[in-house]
Amino acid sequence: MERIKERDTRFTTSENQLRELLMQGQGGDAVAYHLFLKVLSAHLRAYFRKRLFQHPDEVEDLVQETLLAVHNQRHTYLPDQPLTAWVYAIARYKWVDLLRARSSREALTDPLDDELEVFASSDTEAMEAKKDLNKLLASLPDRQRLPIVHVKVEGLSVVEAAQLTGMSESAVKIGVHRGLKALAARIRETK
Repeated sequence: MERIKERDTRFTTSENQLRELLMQGQGGDAVAYHLFLKVLSAHLRAYFRKRLFQHPDEVEDLVQETLLAVHNQRHTYLPDQPLTAWVYAIARYKWVDLLRARSSREALTDPLDDELEVFASSDTEAMEAKKDLNKLLASLPDRQRLPIVHVKVEGLSVVEAAQLTGMSESAVKIGVHRGLKALAARIRETK
């Protein structure tokens, strides 16, 4: 409990110090503004190190980009709002921008060798499967084949299939059930 109080006190002190330095800097005190940027850069460095521990070379770049963004957007800061929340929102955007840029860069530099299997297969497998399915369906009587084709292959509703075939809705359901059962038996026979 003592640690939490101590941490909260440090945070409040840091928040107040940074806000005061920024306000003085916006008031024209160049030394205070320089100190604000110096203290803030230490906080940002820690923030980015935690998130980019696998890419330490990116940390300093993000610190500089965030400081520049804070400098350029300092007129948007509202003094009655928490300064660190405002700064960390900017830092988060910079971090996300880096992640997006890195992922698109990595995607562009990924070797195609790993993906050659996509190009190795063609539509022939799909065509062969379609031929096999058509052969199996052709072996069924119309009262089973048509409901399967309309409901399972074409994706029509039972009502639509019934209207299309002139069968009753229950006959379509029975046809699908019995037809699928017959197809499963024929597939087992071929194995």
